[in-house]
Amino acid sequence: QVQLVESGGGLVQAGGSLGLSCSASGSIFTINGMTWYRQAPGKQRELVAADTSGGSTNYADSVKGRFTISRDNAMNTVYLQMNDLKPEDTAVYYCNARGYTSDYRVFDSWGQGTQVTVSS
Repeated sequence: QVQLVESGGGLVQAGGSLGLSCSASGSIFTINGMTWYRQAPGKQRELVAADTSGGSTNYADSVKGRFTISRDNAMNTVYLQMNDLKPEDTAVYYCNARGYTSDYRVFDSWGQGTQVTVSS
């Protein structure tokens, strides 16, 4: 079983910055991809930024140029640096990781979510 623990959310004024982190633990053989999603009240969960095992990244159009995803593979940790935050970035941010456990089973795990609130 693979667990994800997120940290770093909070309240910030528009134009400010926040950094999120998500660490995976458990019986991990390899992590193929780590992704940040977010869900605002009354809206569907949406992809924010993704980092694949090959090192490629992709971003939602709404965050391009403002958010940066990065990974520390040795620590099984993914980060999301969020700059120039806007009120519409307010949401619960979730971390997702997919890969294989040490007994070669596929895992697809989610963190508990961390609240990001941007005031205008």
